Amino acid sequence: MASTILRSSAVWQVIAASVCRLFLNTARRFAYPFAPALSRGLDVPLTAITPIIAVNQATSILSVVFGPLADRYGYRTLFLSGLSVLAIGMFAAGLFPMYATVLLALFLAGLGKAMFDPSILAYVGEKVPFERRGTAIGIMEMSWAGSSLIGIPLMGLLIARFGWRSPFLALGGAGILGFIALVRLFPKNGQARAAERAVQSTNRPGMFAAFGRLRKEPLALGALAFAFFFNGANDVFFVVYGAWLEKDFGLGLVALGMATTVIGAAELIGEGMTAALGDRFGLKRSLMTGAAISAAFYSLLPLLQGSLIAALSGIFCLFVAVEFTIVVGLSYFTEILPDARATMMSGYFGAASAGRFCGALLGGWAWTLYGIAAIGAATALMSILGLLFLTWGMRRRAGRQAGRPRHPEKEQTQ
Repeated sequence: MASTILRSSAVWQVIAASVCRLFLNTARRFAYPFAPALSRGLDVPLTAITPIIAVNQATSILSVVFGPLADRYGYRTLFLSGLSVLAIGMFAAGLFPMYATVLLALFLAGLGKAMFDPSILAYVGEKVPFERRGTAIGIMEMSWAGSSLIGIPLMGLLIARFGWRSPFLALGGAGILGFIALVRLFPKNGQARAAERAVQSTNRPGMFAAFGRLRKEPLALGALAFAFFFNGANDVFFVVYGAWLEKDFGLGLVALGMATTVIGAAELIGEGMTAALGDRFGLKRSLMTGAAISAAFYSLLPLLQGSLIAALSGIFCLFVAVEFTIVVGLSYFTEILPDARATMMSGYFGAASAGRFCGALLGGWAWTLYGIAAIGAATALMSILGLLFLTWGMRRRAGRQAGRPRHPEKEQTQ
């Protein structure tokens, strides 16, 4: 009976966390398609909105700061703080509609996500058994595709009906509701647990020492390199796919919007596949297979130039494979450092963000010089490099632990 209650409680926790991540992801992404509406509402040129979006993206790197804090002071504290920061920023922009407050709002939206994501993934890694972790994190990651398929269209309806300030007010209210829900569903575990956490926090290393743990763990280094190269490859293609479809197939804005919907649907399927199949086939095997298939699809991009149907089909299959690989990786990496999960995950997000930044720069340069052929070669090569670094980390860790007694759960990450 107790185990049934625990399973039911965990289900509701995962659902609530997924909905809250939907709010955060929507707040993080809705400025992209609605930049013209924001510029008109603020009475500033469109070029003034792009720095706001850049600041919003740059906050991803700050996740490296919050991981060690979550390990030291508790995951619950950090993910609740992330929702609080989101609500404050959104209400500030909605109630005081000025350029500075909108800049602050989107900065705080990114900051809230940087606080929320590593801590909630670490919490799931601690509470959900490894053999069910792919299912739990796969469900949670559906909030990313949900932001493009549900969240952003809803923000568009709000803007059309109530004006450009309405998304900020709606997301601020959603942040408060999410905070209340998580407080109720993620209770403090009494005075004994609080005392235990206090003792643990005094024994846990500071920020720089915590990241020193990553440097000494080969699999952690391999995972960070994989995050950098694999996410970088995704942005190499993502920043130019619209230009490719427009140049080679003459697609207009409406058709490009439909292509983006195809990508959102592919991401949702990839996340659903992780929830349904990741644990069944094993996270390690799924990760390696997904990365190899992604590299293969990238290498085939130059062969898809002759047909729009082939190009869209290839993009769809590519993003299914990429999203599946990323979400399986998140599930797998939560078990690399069980006593510093948030530090590990914040390092992952920091490496992925750096990779996406470099990938965006490389993508524009490669496209200008050699077109889709260079994009296909660069993305395939970067994916293979990420896979090689990950394989190196796995082999180094296996060699280091050969002959040592292993914890049954940790064996699955070898």
